[in-house]
Amino acid sequence: MQLQDIVPWGRSFEEYRDMFLLTDADLQKAVLGCGDGPAAFNAQLTKVGGNVISADPVYRFSTQEIRSRVRGVCPEIVREVSKNFDDYIWESIHDIDHLVQVRMEAMARFFDDYEKGKQAGRYINASLPELPFGDNAFDIALCSHYLFLYSDHVSLEQHILSMKELCRVAHEVRVYPLVTLDGSRSQYVSPIIESLVADGVDVSFQKVRYRFQKGADEMLVVK
Repeated sequence: MQLQDIVPWGRSFEEYRDMFLLTDADLQKAVLGCGDGPAAFNAQLTKVGGNVISADPVYRFSTQEIRSRVRGVCPEIVREVSKNFDDYIWESIHDIDHLVQVRMEAMARFFDDYEKGKQAGRYINASLPELPFGDNAFDIALCSHYLFLYSDHVSLEQHILSMKELCRVAHEVRVYPLVTLDGSRSQYVSPIIESLVADGVDVSFQKVRYRFQKGADEMLVVK
């Protein structure tokens, strides 16, 4: 994977809590963030004593490289969001300027933590559907803005393999959102549920607090 293939865009700790309905009890468990990118979640949870590892292929790159790529993609993201302004709910995030501010503040926390976090083994260069962790290594695995969202780019087979891998490494898996980039429910949701149920796991949908992309108000929970 080349740096130019990646669109790093980090979310805040508060957004993670709302996207995944994370309770104080959840945050005391061993947590895997899969596809976290330059999010603030790991840095801020670690700061309050949490046990968290983030896995993402972007972690093969240096702070300077990721920071440079963020500067490069920010104008592109702003153009896309501006073009599709009505596809978003402008409440907790008020407007595009506020969106950029929230994202940049989150990524600043990530960059401040990244090098020491890599040395501590909290940022791991890895990607689905193969993760370098043992069976049931985590209590909870979180996957944000990758599976389902990119259904037009990631095959059903890759989705199923990725979900099975997340279930292998964690006792509980939470995935958000269940919609694609255009806001429609991913066509992969039903076949993935069928595959997981056939494996004997419990699958449910939960409404979340997070509201930004229209239609993205549910997460998938697998236990």
